[in-house]
Amino acid sequence: MSTASLAASLNRFVVERMGALRYLPALFRLVYAASPRLLMASVALRLARASLPVLMLYLGKLILDAIVAEHARPHPAGTGIAGWMADPALRRLAGLVAVELGLAILSDLLGRLSTLTDGLVADRYANAATLRLMRHAAALDLEQFEDSAQQDRLERARRQVTGRSNLLFQLFGQGQDLITLVAFGIGLAAYAPWLILLLAGSLVPAFLNELYFNRQGYRLAWTRTPERRQIDYLRYLGASVESAKEVKLFGLNAYIAERYRIVAAKLLADNRSLAIRRAGWGGLFAALGTLAYYAAYATIVWRTVAGAFSIGDLAFLAGSFQRLRGLIEGLLLGFSQISSQAQYLEDLFSFFEVVPLIRSPERPVPFPQPITEGIVFEEVGFRYPGTETWAVRSLSFRLAAGEVLALVGENGAGKTTIVKLLTRLYDPTEGRVLLDGRPLSDYDLDDLRARIGVIFQDFVRFDFTAAENVAVGRIDERDDAARIARAAGRSLADGVIERLPLGYDQPLGKRFADGVDLSGGEWQKIALSRAYMREAEILILDEPTAALDARAEFEVFQRFRDLSRGRSCVLISHRFSTVRMADRILVLDGGKVIEAGTHEELQARGGRYAELFELQAAGYR
Repeated sequence: MSTASLAASLNRFVVERMGALRYLPALFRLVYAASPRLLMASVALRLARASLPVLMLYLGKLILDAIVAEHARPHPAGTGIAGWMADPALRRLAGLVAVELGLAILSDLLGRLSTLTDGLVADRYANAATLRLMRHAAALDLEQFEDSAQQDRLERARRQVTGRSNLLFQLFGQGQDLITLVAFGIGLAAYAPWLILLLAGSLVPAFLNELYFNRQGYRLAWTRTPERRQIDYLRYLGASVESAKEVKLFGLNAYIAERYRIVAAKLLADNRSLAIRRAGWGGLFAALGTLAYYAAYATIVWRTVAGAFSIGDLAFLAGSFQRLRGLIEGLLLGFSQISSQAQYLEDLFSFFEVVPLIRSPERPVPFPQPITEGIVFEEVGFRYPGTETWAVRSLSFRLAAGEVLALVGENGAGKTTIVKLLTRLYDPTEGRVLLDGRPLSDYDLDDLRARIGVIFQDFVRFDFTAAENVAVGRIDERDDAARIARAAGRSLADGVIERLPLGYDQPLGKRFADGVDLSGGEWQKIALSRAYMREAEILILDEPTAALDARAEFEVFQRFRDLSRGRSCVLISHRFSTVRMADRILVLDGGKVIEAGTHEELQARGGRYAELFELQAAGYR
């Protein structure tokens, strides 16, 4: 590594690393909030331990000098232990040994207590940081979840949640070592202050070397985030119960393993190259520190032989210099590591700085009870982030209060986009969505979504109990067994649950022990029950019966018609036997409404709806 490279590394350290350290106070506040008493106990224990090494080494000097003095002084033979203990000088020697023993025991005890408190604080911090990450992620916009760059950012933040409390303890350890270093430095300066300057100067190149390679390590980890996410995904595909059937049937094992091997080999090659260069340069600069140590040690030995130092002084100075070398090297390299880890810490706290764009207004208007005018899409246009194509454009229609409205169209016509706009998962790029004459953005976001019950075709199959899977629709009411049973009955899920060995207490899915998996249609009935559990003013069902057989679908929608009275409902389905039950049908194409009316009206018109209906009906003839 050239002198210019080292100088450039130092300049980047000042600019970049010191900036990354700004997150250390935020880390301290987060750890302190998780466990204030234990954190203060950890600090107190480290302060208590800081002075013990110097005291023990100085006691060793005094013991050696006392032994040398006693060895030169004649003692009467046969006096035994009693006679020895009667001698003041020997009693002093025994007292020094006893004190050193006590300090050794105290040092070990304080070390174990410190390790215990650090571990407890780390566990509490990991829990607190994980909860904060989950809550913050839940508050972000759907757009921020669907963006790959934000997914990388979330992945980096998720990796930093656990373990980063060690950074704070490392910083405390640096403080402890600094106090110990000052104490050793004062003792050594009384004999030979120039040795400290020699030692510090010899370790600076090693510090700059670590600084450079820590920065390279962070840059490599940052740029390889997409590959790490891909590795995690391939690992999931290759060893997951959810993907096991397709992987086996399609013979994907070898393909997935090979893709994993290629990506993992690339990461391994990058890491190996960096590790080899780091080890080579690190060994060279470490040798400089060792050379400086033995030069100083030779000087101390020579002055002891010359009579300038006693044997105890020799032991104290040699021990102090050795400890100082380790402390200075540890402080320099430790500070480099702290600044390096602080960059990873930036991944966590910069994620916390991401704010959602879709938020509640400062003074929201109350949600109408009941809805009187309904919902109006007024010249609405929307483009998904990063695309130039309009998902919907110049879209205008009305969902009257208490009306069941069906949306029909081919894939990509804009049906699911309408649902996302209606629930404020996205805001329109242009135009407005009104509820009882007020833009949706005027209402409290949580209140708005609490009044809307939505079931998507790709609903989540939670590995919870059957009761909890139903209660997801209104999770605050998960202890209301009667409400859960009522919702399950409305969606015909009660028959499914009653056949389970543990009924409503039966864990679902195969991820955990004693779990029972369901068929697609059975899961769909469970998902439908969530909409009824919500008892919302607006119901949205996006392909809610795709996995049901014809008889079950007919029964579900007969109940749906009865139970949705008085509620505004949006129904999306490709089955015309389902949508014909709606009060009104909108036919979408290219993000616009091209036809609207009842089933009979649209059939009589002979347009796109009639064409699609005939195509589907022909398949049953």
